[in-house]
Amino acid sequence: MKRVLVTGAGGFVGQGLVQRLLLQPGLEQLVAVDRQLDAHALPWLRDRRVRAVAGDFAAPATLQQALAQPPDGVFHLASLPGSRAEALPDGGMAVNLLATAELWQRLAALPGPPARVVFASSIAVYGALPFDQAMHEDQPTRPLLSYGAHKRMAEILLADLSRRGGVDGLSLRLPGIVARPPSPTGHGSAFMSDLLHRLSAGEAYVCPVGPDARAWWMSLPCCVNNLVHAAAIPPARLASARVVQLPALTATVGEVVQAIAQRHGARAGRVDYRPDAQTEQHFGRFPVLHAPQAEALGFRHDGALDALLRRAVP
Repeated sequence: MKRVLVTGAGGFVGQGLVQRLLLQPGLEQLVAVDRQLDAHALPWLRDRRVRAVAGDFAAPATLQQALAQPPDGVFHLASLPGSRAEALPDGGMAVNLLATAELWQRLAALPGPPARVVFASSIAVYGALPFDQAMHEDQPTRPLLSYGAHKRMAEILLADLSRRGGVDGLSLRLPGIVARPPSPTGHGSAFMSDLLHRLSAGEAYVCPVGPDARAWWMSLPCCVNNLVHAAAIPPARLASARVVQLPALTATVGEVVQAIAQRHGARAGRVDYRPDAQTEQHFGRFPVLHAPQAEALGFRHDGALDALLRRAVP
């Protein structure tokens, strides 16, 4: 890909992805889109190949600037996260559904070969999961929140436009990506990152889920690897649904705490479990995940908790 567009480029995953893409041979231009793009905080903005478009993704003028030149590849990461989207339903609808659909439609209308579009979807599309049973990639989607519903609708539209030949899309359902920097981002799974940061730094942490809460974990470097890999898969290898559930490490919070203790010894912080029923229901009741189809396509998880911790909290 010579010309790449990344929405949400200033976010946690976006920054990691942009820095990786700038190492790719043959890249001529990278259009970075986000609400705010500060060159002091983001040194890669000074790379001559980067064109920054700062603005609201839901504003037509932002999309107009972003698509001034047809891209070869698109990574769509911009979103209003789950709990914020639930608290601000109009904002969630505007960004996660309407603006995303507008991006798909504009890309499909561009001249030339269809762009490969990698869409950061979410495991929120599933809703409640069968905690006591293993889950496979054909798990039905029954989103419980608007965020998951909008992600699923965007998946369907991207697949349909890919069928029609307007774009060459692939939706990746991402699990919790760690370890995000502490901030009020609206990600309900933020406790997963807070747990890693605090205990690894030797600090105490009050955990909103119990030690038996089970989640899917993936480090930022592993996530970026999967995003970049998705851009290179030949269309002939993709199923008509154009959706991949990424493999992820399945581990309980107690297992993660034990792995941190083994890594840091006496320097590891202590955890106090004070479970919140809603947090545990939405983010601590995940089944064991099996994703052989994704693995056959070359997608990977971190392999083991020790490797995840080394990558997530260097």
